[in-house]
Amino acid sequence: MVLTLKITDADGFVLASSTGQDETFLVYRQTYREGDCVVVEASEPGHVFLALDSAIQPGLVYIRESDYCLAVPFGDKRKSYSPNAFKGDIHRLSAKSARPGEIAQRRNLALNPWDDHANRTLFPHARANVETRGEAVFAARNAIDGEKANDDHGFWPYTSWGINRDPQAALTVEFGRPVRIDEIVFYLRADFPHDSWWEKASVTFSNGRTSSFPLVKSGGAQGFSIEPCIVEWVEMHGLIKAEDGSPYPALTQIEIWGTEAPGAEGDVTGVAFESEAEHAQ
Repeated sequence: MVLTLKITDADGFVLASSTGQDETFLVYRQTYREGDCVVVEASEPGHVFLALDSAIQPGLVYIRESDYCLAVPFGDKRKSYSPNAFKGDIHRLSAKSARPGEIAQRRNLALNPWDDHANRTLFPHARANVETRGEAVFAARNAIDGEKANDDHGFWPYTSWGINRDPQAALTVEFGRPVRIDEIVFYLRADFPHDSWWEKASVTFSNGRTSSFPLVKSGGAQGFSIEPCIVEWVEMHGLIKAEDGSPYPALTQIEIWGTEAPGAEGDVTGVAFESEAEHAQ
């Protein structure tokens, strides 16, 4: 896989670039300006390790189309990232094609620190039908960015998916290809008593099945084993809020564990599925 990293300005002019076979590095010795973008190009679909800023954890992601573009965040959008991210006058970026053994590992398939509202090519990708006041610190992408601190809210590292008090709120995680999943883990935001919590959440899978999961008032991981199945997306919905004084339940992180499912594009039906999940571990 040929990989290229670029920095472009608001007019699309290439400010810096680097290309390599299976791995490339780019050191950009300028301060980012509003309108600048970080661009990743790949010669073919596949899995890559991306480290686009030294203040954000690297991520193993799947690039489905030839290029991915991340607008360097400014203003409100910067609040969902470390205050050290995208700052200064020297930036080190890297991209590396993943090896077969790295791809085959069981892992959290929902993790993508580089997801963004405008992203349509780099997976996993999170989207939602509502986000509190449209603010970046409550965006869907926060639920898959790997940040699990949850005893506060409203700024990094306490970002979350906020539902704006909407009982019809739903969050979808798209994988961009078939994957085989076997476990779901929820981290509720736990800034109690400011926060409420959900007593139950439902998840519908792309194979048409739905499971419900009982949740408790906790900031810890609430994990549920599910019968393995092959899916391309999952949707979290049917959020039943606890009877308490706070109107603010929120999700800090969702993890979806499993493995790749190569060659399984058509094998997304006919998988037995439990209708009610086991209690949290």
